[in-house]
Amino acid sequence: MKQSYIFEYQNENEFRKIERSVRKYNMLAYKKLTFDYYPQIKNGDFLGKLVSEENDGETGGSIKSYDLVLPTDDMFVKVHGEVILHYTVYEDKKIVLLTNITCDDNILEEGHRAELKAYKGVMISKDNPEKDMFKINLLNMLQK
Repeated sequence: MKQSYIFEYQNENEFRKIERSVRKYNMLAYKKLTFDYYPQIKNGDFLGKLVSEENDGETGGSIKSYDLVLPTDDMFVKVHGEVILHYTVYEDKKIVLLTNITCDDNILEEGHRAELKAYKGVMISKDNPEKDMFKINLLNMLQK
């Protein structure tokens, strides 16, 4: 029987904050992450792009880092960038270290700190709402 991997966190509090922000503002990514990707990763099916690989000198096991792009709405990707799960696998210890969930313009961290508003179905930043609304309007004009 194949032994499953154990999840650990680099900083669990920060990771959970970002995960809750993903749940609130991007339900598609959260559902896919929770119900499809986490179980596959626990079973040893490592998803995403292999970013780095090195050998641990002490135990001789390999350490692999992955970036997994979570599925999101096309408009969200064009305005805020892709949502990416970063994780590291310690194969000899059977541990998956969940490092972070990132987005290009850090909208997820901002979404945790304050309630964000939506404009034409896309959440906008409190720091630069005009910039985000301009991007959304421009993308809508280009689609017509």
